[in-house]
Amino acid sequence: MELTTDRFKDNAFGALGDAQLQRALKNVETGFIAKRAIAAAALPEFEDIRDRGKAIKDHTLDNLDLYLEAYEEKVTAAGGHVHWAETAEDARNIILDICKRVGARTVTKGKSMITEEINLNEFLEGEGVQPIETDLGEYIIQLRGEHPSHIIAPAVHLNRDQVEADFRRVHTHLDVARDLTEPETLLSEARGVLRQRYFEADVGITGANFLIAETGSSVIVTNEGNGDLTQSLGKVHVVVASLEKIVPTLEDCAQILRLLARSATGQDMSVYTTFSTGPKRADDPDGPDEYHVVLLDNGRSSMLGTEFQEMLRCIRCGACINHCPVYHAVGGHAYGSVYPGPMGAVLTPALFGIENSAELPNASTFCGRCEAVCPMRIPLPKMMRHWREKEFERHLSPATVRYGLGVWAFFAKRPALYQAATRLAMRALSLIGGRSHRLRHLPLAGGWTKYRDLPAPEGQTFLAQWEAAKAGRRKVA
Repeated sequence: MELTTDRFKDNAFGALGDAQLQRALKNVETGFIAKRAIAAAALPEFEDIRDRGKAIKDHTLDNLDLYLEAYEEKVTAAGGHVHWAETAEDARNIILDICKRVGARTVTKGKSMITEEINLNEFLEGEGVQPIETDLGEYIIQLRGEHPSHIIAPAVHLNRDQVEADFRRVHTHLDVARDLTEPETLLSEARGVLRQRYFEADVGITGANFLIAETGSSVIVTNEGNGDLTQSLGKVHVVVASLEKIVPTLEDCAQILRLLARSATGQDMSVYTTFSTGPKRADDPDGPDEYHVVLLDNGRSSMLGTEFQEMLRCIRCGACINHCPVYHAVGGHAYGSVYPGPMGAVLTPALFGIENSAELPNASTFCGRCEAVCPMRIPLPKMMRHWREKEFERHLSPATVRYGLGVWAFFAKRPALYQAATRLAMRALSLIGGRSHRLRHLPLAGGWTKYRDLPAPEGQTFLAQWEAAKAGRRKVA
Protein backbone atom coordinates (compact mmCIF):
# COMPACT_ATOMS: atom_id res chain seq x y z
CA MET A 1 0.00 0.00 0.00
CA GLU A 2 1.04 3.59 -0.49
CA LEU A 3 2.05 5.10 2.83
CA THR A 4 0.09 8.22 3.72
CA THR A 5 1.33 8.39 7.30
CA ASP A 6 2.50 11.95 6.79
CA ARG A 7 -1.10 12.96 6.07
CA PHE A 8 -2.69 11.53 9.20
CA LYS A 9 -4.41 14.78 10.17
CA ASP A 10 -6.01 15.18 6.75
CA ASN A 11 -6.97 11.50 6.69
CA ALA A 12 -8.49 11.78 10.16
CA PHE A 13 -10.47 14.88 9.20
CA GLY A 14 -11.98 13.00 6.27
CA ALA A 15 -12.78 9.99 8.43
CA LEU A 16 -14.58 12.10 11.03
CA GLY A 17 -16.87 13.44 8.31
CA ASP A 18 -17.65 10.01 6.82
CA ALA A 19 -21.06 9.04 8.22
CA GLN A 20 -20.93 5.50 6.82
CA LEU A 21 -17.52 4.89 8.39
CA GLN A 22 -18.61 6.32 11.73
CA ARG A 23 -21.56 3.93 11.79
CA ALA A 24 -19.30 0.96 11.04
CA LEU A 25 -16.73 1.91 13.69
CA LYS A 26 -19.34 1.49 16.42
CA ASN A 27 -18.96 -2.26 15.83
CA VAL A 28 -15.38 -2.12 17.13
CA GLU A 29 -16.47 -0.91 20.56
CA THR A 30 -19.50 -3.19 20.80
CA GLY A 31 -17.94 -6.22 19.12
CA PHE A 32 -14.60 -6.60 20.87
CA ILE A 33 -14.19 -4.82 24.21
CA ALA A 34 -16.85 -6.57 26.27
CA LYS A 35 -16.02 -9.99 24.82
CA ARG A 36 -12.36 -9.61 25.71
CA ALA A 37 -13.21 -8.58 29.26
CA ILE A 38 -15.56 -11.56 29.74
CA ALA A 39 -13.04 -14.04 28.31
CA ALA A 40 -10.21 -12.72 30.49
CA ALA A 41 -12.34 -12.72 33.64
CA ALA A 42 -13.39 -16.32 33.00
CA LEU A 43 -9.77 -17.51 33.16
CA PRO A 44 -8.49 -17.01 36.72
CA GLU A 45 -4.85 -17.39 35.69
CA PHE A 46 -5.10 -14.92 32.79
CA GLU A 47 -2.78 -12.35 34.39
CA ASP A 48 -0.24 -15.03 35.29
CA ILE A 49 -0.25 -16.26 31.69
CA ARG A 50 0.38 -12.69 30.54
CA ASP A 51 3.49 -12.66 32.73
CA ARG A 52 4.61 -16.00 31.33
CA GLY A 53 3.96 -14.92 27.76
CA LYS A 54 6.02 -11.77 28.28
CA ALA A 55 8.87 -13.80 29.77
CA ILE A 56 8.80 -16.27 26.87
CA LYS A 57 9.02 -13.51 24.28
CA ASP A 58 11.70 -11.58 26.17
CA HIS A 59 13.84 -14.70 26.45
CA THR A 60 13.35 -15.46 22.75
CA LEU A 61 14.28 -11.96 21.64
CA ASP A 62 17.41 -12.03 23.81
CA ASN A 63 18.45 -15.25 22.05
CA LEU A 64 16.81 -14.68 18.67
CA ASP A 65 19.76 -15.76 16.54
CA LEU A 66 20.01 -19.13 18.27
CA TYR A 67 16.32 -19.91 17.93
CA LEU A 68 16.18 -18.85 14.29
CA GLU A 69 19.10 -21.15 13.47
CA ALA A 70 17.44 -24.01 15.35
CA TYR A 71 14.19 -23.36 13.48
CA GLU A 72 15.94 -23.45 10.10
CA GLU A 73 17.58 -26.77 10.97
CA LYS A 74 14.23 -28.33 11.88
CA VAL A 75 12.48 -27.02 8.76
CA THR A 76 15.26 -28.38 6.57
CA ALA A 77 15.19 -31.74 8.34
CA ALA A 78 11.45 -31.98 7.63
CA GLY A 79 12.05 -31.40 3.90
CA GLY A 80 11.24 -27.69 3.82
CA HIS A 81 13.24 -24.66 2.73
CA VAL A 82 13.98 -21.45 4.66
CA HIS A 83 14.66 -18.23 2.73
CA TRP A 84 16.13 -15.20 4.50
CA ALA A 85 14.79 -11.84 3.32
CA GLU A 86 16.44 -8.68 4.64
CA THR A 87 14.04 -6.32 2.87
CA ALA A 88 10.51 -6.30 1.50
CA GLU A 89 11.95 -6.40 -2.02
CA ASP A 90 13.96 -9.50 -1.17
CA ALA A 91 10.85 -11.25 0.14
CA ARG A 92 8.77 -10.36 -2.92
CA ASN A 93 11.43 -11.62 -5.30
CA ILE A 94 11.85 -14.89 -3.41
CA ILE A 95 8.10 -15.55 -3.58
CA LEU A 96 7.95 -14.60 -7.27
CA ASP A 97 10.82 -16.96 -8.10
CA ILE A 98 8.95 -19.83 -6.42
CA CYS A 99 5.77 -19.00 -8.36
CA LYS A 100 7.59 -18.78 -11.68
CA ARG A 101 9.47 -22.02 -11.14
CA VAL A 102 6.23 -24.00 -10.71
CA GLY A 103 4.40 -22.04 -13.41
CA ALA A 104 1.79 -20.58 -11.06
CA ARG A 105 -0.70 -18.21 -12.64
CA THR A 106 -2.87 -17.84 -9.54
CA VAL A 107 -2.11 -18.13 -5.84
CA THR A 108 -4.48 -18.35 -2.91
CA LYS A 109 -3.65 -16.39 0.21
CA GLY A 110 -4.59 -16.63 3.84
CA LYS A 111 -4.84 -13.40 5.85
CA SER A 112 -1.34 -12.04 6.41
CA MET A 113 -0.31 -8.60 7.56
CA ILE A 114 3.27 -9.33 6.50
CA THR A 115 2.21 -9.73 2.87
CA GLU A 116 0.38 -6.42 3.23
CA GLU A 117 3.55 -4.89 4.64
CA ILE A 118 5.59 -5.93 1.60
CA ASN A 119 2.84 -5.05 -0.94
CA LEU A 120 2.85 -8.61 -2.24
CA ASN A 121 -0.50 -8.55 -4.03
CA GLU A 122 0.29 -5.52 -6.16
CA PHE A 123 3.73 -6.92 -6.96
CA LEU A 124 2.44 -10.34 -8.05
CA GLU A 125 -0.29 -8.81 -10.18
CA GLY A 126 2.31 -6.70 -11.95
CA GLU A 127 4.26 -9.89 -12.71
CA GLY A 128 1.27 -11.74 -14.15
CA VAL A 129 0.39 -13.81 -11.07
CA GLN A 130 -3.13 -13.33 -9.69
CA PRO A 131 -3.39 -13.46 -5.87
CA ILE A 132 -6.77 -14.48 -4.44
CA GLU A 133 -7.52 -13.52 -0.85
CA THR A 134 -9.47 -16.30 0.86
CA ASP A 135 -10.22 -14.73 4.26
CA LEU A 136 -13.71 -13.25 3.93
CA GLY A 137 -12.74 -9.81 5.16
CA GLU A 138 -9.62 -9.74 2.98
CA TYR A 139 -11.62 -10.97 -0.02
CA ILE A 140 -14.13 -8.16 0.43
CA ILE A 141 -11.52 -5.43 0.56
CA GLN A 142 -9.66 -6.98 -2.38
CA LEU A 143 -12.83 -6.55 -4.43
CA ARG A 144 -12.85 -2.90 -3.40
CA GLY A 145 -9.16 -2.31 -4.10
CA GLU A 146 -8.56 -1.38 -0.47
CA HIS A 147 -6.19 -2.41 2.28
CA PRO A 148 -7.16 -3.69 5.75
CA SER A 149 -8.38 -1.14 8.27
CA HIS A 150 -7.78 -3.53 11.18
CA ILE A 151 -5.22 -6.30 11.66
CA ILE A 152 -7.75 -8.97 12.66
CA ALA A 153 -10.95 -7.61 11.09
CA PRO A 154 -9.85 -6.20 7.73
CA ALA A 155 -13.31 -5.05 6.64
CA VAL A 156 -14.55 -3.70 9.97
CA HIS A 157 -14.86 -0.25 8.38
CA LEU A 158 -17.64 -1.48 6.07
CA ASN A 159 -21.36 -2.00 6.57
CA ARG A 160 -23.39 -4.93 5.25
CA ASP A 161 -25.06 -2.95 2.48
CA GLN A 162 -21.65 -1.92 1.11
CA VAL A 163 -20.55 -5.56 0.99
CA GLU A 164 -23.74 -6.58 -0.80
CA ALA A 165 -23.21 -3.84 -3.38
CA ASP A 166 -19.66 -5.02 -4.03
CA PHE A 167 -20.73 -8.64 -4.45
CA ARG A 168 -23.43 -7.66 -6.92
CA ARG A 169 -20.95 -5.47 -8.81
CA VAL A 170 -18.19 -8.09 -9.12
CA HIS A 171 -20.08 -11.40 -9.06
CA THR A 172 -21.75 -10.96 -12.43
CA HIS A 173 -23.29 -14.45 -12.25
CA LEU A 174 -25.48 -13.42 -9.32
CA ASP A 175 -29.23 -13.71 -9.71
CA VAL A 176 -30.60 -10.24 -9.07
CA ALA A 177 -33.38 -11.78 -7.01
CA ARG A 178 -31.00 -13.57 -4.63
CA ASP A 179 -31.29 -12.37 -1.04
CA LEU A 180 -27.97 -11.05 0.35
CA THR A 181 -29.33 -9.20 3.35
CA GLU A 182 -27.97 -11.56 6.01
CA PRO A 183 -24.35 -12.32 6.97
CA GLU A 184 -24.95 -16.01 6.26
CA THR A 185 -26.05 -15.35 2.68
CA LEU A 186 -23.04 -13.12 2.04
CA LEU A 187 -20.74 -15.81 3.43
CA SER A 188 -22.38 -18.46 1.27
CA GLU A 189 -21.92 -16.35 -1.84
CA ALA A 190 -18.22 -15.77 -1.11
CA ARG A 191 -17.69 -19.46 -0.31
CA GLY A 192 -19.22 -20.51 -3.63
CA VAL A 193 -16.85 -18.27 -5.57
CA LEU A 194 -13.71 -19.08 -3.57
CA ARG A 195 -14.20 -22.85 -3.41
CA GLN A 196 -13.09 -23.36 -7.01
CA ARG A 197 -10.11 -21.02 -6.60
CA TYR A 198 -8.48 -23.38 -4.10
CA PHE A 199 -8.32 -26.13 -6.70
CA GLU A 200 -7.08 -23.81 -9.46
CA ALA A 201 -4.16 -22.33 -7.52
CA ASP A 202 -0.74 -23.93 -7.71
CA VAL A 203 0.66 -22.02 -4.74
CA GLY A 204 -0.87 -21.23 -1.37
CA ILE A 205 0.57 -18.37 0.69
CA THR A 206 -0.05 -17.91 4.40
CA GLY A 207 1.39 -15.88 7.20
CA ALA A 208 2.24 -17.37 10.58
CA ASN A 209 1.11 -16.49 14.07
CA PHE A 210 4.03 -18.49 15.47
CA LEU A 211 7.12 -20.34 14.28
CA ILE A 212 8.29 -23.09 16.61
CA ALA A 213 12.03 -23.62 16.88
CA GLU A 214 11.65 -27.01 18.57
CA THR A 215 9.80 -28.63 15.65
CA GLY A 216 10.21 -26.33 12.64
CA SER A 217 6.43 -25.84 12.54
CA SER A 218 4.44 -22.80 11.44
CA VAL A 219 1.15 -22.05 13.19
CA ILE A 220 -1.85 -20.19 11.82
CA VAL A 221 -4.92 -19.21 13.81
CA THR A 222 -8.17 -18.66 11.87
CA ASN A 223 -11.93 -18.79 12.28
CA GLU A 224 -12.90 -19.72 8.72
CA GLY A 225 -10.79 -22.71 7.72
CA ASN A 226 -9.56 -20.89 4.63
CA GLY A 227 -5.97 -21.08 5.86
CA ASP A 228 -6.08 -24.89 5.97
CA LEU A 229 -7.37 -25.11 2.39
CA THR A 230 -4.84 -22.54 1.21
CA GLN A 231 -1.85 -24.39 2.56
CA SER A 232 -2.93 -27.97 1.83
CA LEU A 233 -4.48 -27.96 -1.66
CA GLY A 234 -1.76 -26.24 -3.71
CA LYS A 235 1.42 -27.86 -4.97
CA VAL A 236 3.48 -25.41 -2.91
CA HIS A 237 2.91 -23.85 0.51
CA VAL A 238 4.78 -20.59 1.16
CA VAL A 239 4.85 -19.20 4.69
CA VAL A 240 5.76 -15.52 4.98
CA ALA A 241 6.65 -14.42 8.50
CA SER A 242 8.77 -11.86 10.30
CA LEU A 243 11.68 -12.85 12.53
CA GLU A 244 10.00 -12.16 15.86
CA LYS A 245 7.25 -14.76 15.29
CA ILE A 246 9.62 -17.44 16.61
CA VAL A 247 8.96 -19.18 19.95
CA PRO A 248 11.21 -21.86 21.46
CA THR A 249 8.87 -24.81 22.10
CA LEU A 250 5.40 -26.23 21.55
CA GLU A 251 4.66 -25.60 25.22
CA ASP A 252 5.60 -21.93 24.83
CA CYS A 253 3.30 -21.66 21.84
CA ALA A 254 0.45 -23.28 23.79
CA GLN A 255 0.87 -20.76 26.60
CA ILE A 256 0.62 -17.75 24.30
CA LEU A 257 -2.28 -19.28 22.35
CA ARG A 258 -4.29 -19.09 25.58
CA LEU A 259 -3.86 -15.30 25.41
CA LEU A 260 -4.25 -14.70 21.68
CA ALA A 261 -7.91 -15.42 20.93
CA ARG A 262 -9.11 -14.14 24.30
CA SER A 263 -7.38 -10.82 23.66
CA ALA A 264 -8.39 -10.60 20.00
CA THR A 265 -11.99 -11.77 19.70
CA GLY A 266 -12.98 -12.89 23.18
CA GLN A 267 -12.88 -16.59 22.25
CA ASP A 268 -11.23 -19.22 24.42
CA MET A 269 -9.52 -20.45 21.25
CA SER A 270 -9.99 -19.68 17.58
CA VAL A 271 -12.00 -22.20 15.56
CA TYR A 272 -8.89 -23.42 13.73
CA THR A 273 -5.35 -23.63 15.09
CA THR A 274 -3.22 -25.36 12.46
CA PHE A 275 0.36 -26.60 12.78
CA SER A 276 2.31 -27.26 9.55
CA THR A 277 5.67 -28.99 9.46
CA GLY A 278 7.28 -29.49 6.07
CA PRO A 279 5.81 -30.80 2.80
CA LYS A 280 3.62 -33.86 2.29
CA ARG A 281 5.30 -37.12 3.30
CA ALA A 282 5.06 -40.39 1.37
CA ASP A 283 2.17 -41.72 3.46
CA ASP A 284 0.27 -38.42 3.87
CA PRO A 285 -3.13 -38.30 2.13
CA ASP A 286 -2.80 -34.62 1.22
CA GLY A 287 -0.59 -31.58 1.57
CA PRO A 288 1.84 -29.58 -0.56
CA ASP A 289 4.74 -31.09 -2.48
CA GLU A 290 6.95 -28.17 -1.41
CA TYR A 291 7.12 -26.16 1.82
CA HIS A 292 8.92 -22.81 1.92
CA VAL A 293 9.33 -20.29 4.74
CA VAL A 294 10.30 -16.71 3.90
CA LEU A 295 11.73 -15.06 7.03
CA LEU A 296 11.50 -11.28 6.77
CA ASP A 297 13.61 -8.78 8.68
CA ASN A 298 12.58 -5.45 7.11
CA GLY A 299 13.96 -3.35 9.96
CA ARG A 300 13.17 -5.59 12.90
CA SER A 301 16.74 -6.56 13.74
CA SER A 302 17.56 -2.86 14.12
CA MET A 303 14.98 -2.71 16.93
CA LEU A 304 16.82 -5.31 19.00
CA GLY A 305 18.73 -3.82 21.92
CA THR A 306 16.90 -0.50 21.63
CA GLU A 307 14.08 1.14 23.56
CA PHE A 308 11.72 -0.36 20.96
CA GLN A 309 12.68 -4.03 21.37
CA GLU A 310 9.61 -4.68 23.52
CA MET A 311 7.42 -3.96 20.49
CA LEU A 312 8.70 -7.22 19.01
CA ARG A 313 6.71 -9.10 21.67
CA CYS A 314 3.52 -8.19 19.77
CA ILE A 315 1.39 -11.19 18.77
CA ARG A 316 -0.96 -9.15 16.52
CA CYS A 317 -4.10 -9.70 18.59
CA GLY A 318 -5.42 -6.19 17.94
CA ALA A 319 -6.49 -5.60 21.56
CA CYS A 320 -4.72 -2.23 21.69
CA ILE A 321 -6.55 -1.15 18.53
CA ASN A 322 -9.92 -2.36 19.83
CA HIS A 323 -9.58 -0.26 22.98
CA CYS A 324 -8.09 2.89 21.45
CA PRO A 325 -10.38 5.96 21.47
CA VAL A 326 -8.46 7.49 18.56
CA TYR A 327 -9.03 4.40 16.41
CA HIS A 328 -12.71 4.43 17.44
CA ALA A 329 -12.96 7.95 16.08
CA VAL A 330 -11.08 7.69 12.76
CA GLY A 331 -10.62 4.00 11.87
CA GLY A 332 -7.58 2.27 10.47
CA HIS A 333 -7.16 3.82 7.04
CA ALA A 334 -6.54 7.25 8.57
CA TYR A 335 -3.19 6.02 9.89
CA GLY A 336 -1.98 5.57 6.32
CA SER A 337 -0.05 2.41 7.19
CA VAL A 338 -0.65 -1.32 7.22
CA TYR A 339 -0.47 -1.21 11.04
CA PRO A 340 -3.02 1.15 12.65
CA GLY A 341 -3.74 2.10 16.23
CA PRO A 342 -1.26 2.19 19.12
CA MET A 343 0.81 -0.77 17.89
CA GLY A 344 1.09 0.92 14.50
CA ALA A 345 2.08 4.21 16.10
CA VAL A 346 5.14 2.41 17.49
CA LEU A 347 5.89 -0.15 14.77
CA THR A 348 5.39 2.03 11.68
CA PRO A 349 8.12 4.57 12.58
CA ALA A 350 10.48 1.66 13.34
CA LEU A 351 9.85 0.01 9.96
CA PHE A 352 9.40 3.02 7.69
CA GLY A 353 11.16 5.85 9.52
CA ILE A 354 9.97 8.50 11.95
CA GLU A 355 10.53 11.10 9.24
CA ASN A 356 7.68 9.48 7.29
CA SER A 357 5.31 8.90 10.19
CA ALA A 358 5.93 11.53 12.86
CA GLU A 359 2.21 12.23 13.32
CA LEU A 360 1.35 8.68 14.40
CA PRO A 361 3.02 8.67 17.87
CA ASN A 362 1.11 11.90 18.51
CA ALA A 363 -2.23 10.27 17.60
CA SER A 364 -2.83 9.14 21.16
CA THR A 365 -4.64 10.38 24.24
CA PHE A 366 -2.13 8.43 26.39
CA CYS A 367 -5.08 7.04 28.33
CA GLY A 368 -3.10 3.81 28.79
CA ARG A 369 -5.88 1.41 27.77
CA CYS A 370 -3.64 -0.12 25.10
CA GLU A 371 -0.99 -1.15 27.60
CA ALA A 372 -3.58 -2.30 30.12
CA VAL A 373 -5.09 -4.86 27.71
CA CYS A 374 -1.96 -5.92 25.81
CA PRO A 375 -1.46 -9.65 26.49
CA MET A 376 2.31 -9.20 26.12
CA ARG A 377 2.37 -6.18 28.46
CA ILE A 378 4.00 -3.96 25.84
CA PRO A 379 4.46 -0.41 27.22
CA LEU A 380 3.02 1.28 24.14
CA PRO A 381 2.57 4.79 25.64
CA LYS A 382 6.20 4.81 26.81
CA MET A 383 7.45 3.90 23.34
CA MET A 384 5.23 6.52 21.71
CA ARG A 385 6.87 9.04 24.03
CA HIS A 386 10.28 7.81 22.85
CA TRP A 387 9.25 8.44 19.26
CA ARG A 388 7.99 11.92 20.19
CA GLU A 389 11.39 12.64 21.71
CA LYS A 390 13.15 11.49 18.54
CA GLU A 391 10.75 13.56 16.47
CA PHE A 392 11.60 16.64 18.54
CA GLU A 393 15.37 15.96 18.48
CA ARG A 394 15.34 15.72 14.68
CA HIS A 395 13.28 18.91 14.31
CA LEU A 396 10.43 17.03 12.66
CA SER A 397 7.83 18.72 14.87
CA PRO A 398 6.18 21.90 13.54
CA ALA A 399 8.14 25.03 14.36
CA THR A 400 5.28 26.33 16.51
CA VAL A 401 5.47 23.20 18.67
CA ARG A 402 9.25 23.39 19.06
CA TYR A 403 9.28 27.08 19.91
CA GLY A 404 6.27 26.70 22.18
CA LEU A 405 8.02 23.98 24.16
CA GLY A 406 11.14 26.12 24.27
CA VAL A 407 9.20 29.00 25.80
CA TRP A 408 7.53 26.66 28.30
CA ALA A 409 10.92 25.14 29.24
CA PHE A 410 12.35 28.62 29.83
CA PHE A 411 9.65 29.38 32.40
CA ALA A 412 9.53 25.86 33.87
CA LYS A 413 13.21 26.10 34.81
CA ARG A 414 12.46 29.29 36.76
CA PRO A 415 9.70 28.42 39.28
CA ALA A 416 9.09 31.93 40.61
CA LEU A 417 8.80 33.37 37.11
CA TYR A 418 6.62 30.42 36.04
CA GLN A 419 4.16 30.99 38.88
CA ALA A 420 3.96 34.70 38.21
CA ALA A 421 3.41 34.15 34.49
CA THR A 422 0.66 31.55 35.01
CA ARG A 423 -1.16 33.81 37.48
CA LEU A 424 -1.05 36.65 34.97
CA ALA A 425 -2.15 34.40 32.10
CA MET A 426 -5.08 33.03 34.10
CA ARG A 427 -6.33 36.49 34.98
CA ALA A 428 -6.05 37.65 31.38
CA LEU A 429 -7.85 34.57 29.98
CA SER A 430 -10.55 34.89 32.63
CA LEU A 431 -11.20 38.50 31.54
CA ILE A 432 -11.30 37.48 27.86
CA GLY A 433 -13.79 34.72 28.68
CA GLY A 434 -16.15 37.28 30.23
CA ARG A 435 -19.51 36.30 31.68
CA SER A 436 -19.79 33.20 29.50
CA HIS A 437 -16.46 31.88 30.82
CA ARG A 438 -15.82 30.50 27.32
CA LEU A 439 -13.01 31.27 24.88
CA ARG A 440 -14.36 31.12 21.32
CA HIS A 441 -11.21 32.39 19.59
CA LEU A 442 -7.71 32.21 20.98
CA PRO A 443 -4.35 32.89 19.31
CA LEU A 444 -2.04 29.84 19.21
CA ALA A 445 -4.99 27.59 20.06
CA GLY A 446 -6.89 27.76 16.77
CA GLY A 447 -6.72 24.00 16.33
CA TRP A 448 -9.03 23.74 19.34
CA THR A 449 -11.23 26.84 19.11
CA LYS A 450 -11.93 26.31 15.41
CA TYR A 451 -14.24 23.44 16.36
CA ARG A 452 -15.15 23.99 20.01
CA ASP A 453 -15.04 26.57 22.78
CA LEU A 454 -12.28 26.46 25.37
CA PRO A 455 -13.39 26.90 28.99
CA ALA A 456 -11.82 30.04 30.48
CA PRO A 457 -9.79 29.43 33.65
CA GLU A 458 -11.41 30.42 36.91
CA GLY A 459 -10.04 30.76 40.43
CA GLN A 460 -6.41 30.27 41.37
CA THR A 461 -3.66 28.29 39.66
CA PHE A 462 -3.05 24.72 40.75
CA LEU A 463 0.19 25.69 42.51
CA ALA A 464 -1.55 28.47 44.41
CA GLN A 465 -4.32 26.09 45.50
CA TRP A 466 -1.72 23.51 46.52
CA GLU A 467 0.15 26.01 48.69
CA ALA A 468 -3.10 27.18 50.27
CA ALA A 469 -4.08 23.59 51.06
CA LYS A 470 -0.67 22.93 52.63
CA ALA A 471 -1.00 26.04 54.77
CA GLY A 472 -4.44 24.89 55.89
CA ARG A 473 -3.12 21.46 56.87
CA ARG A 474 -0.33 23.08 58.91
CA LYS A 475 -2.88 25.17 60.82
CA VAL A 476 -4.97 22.09 61.59
CA ALA A 477 -1.89 20.20 62.79
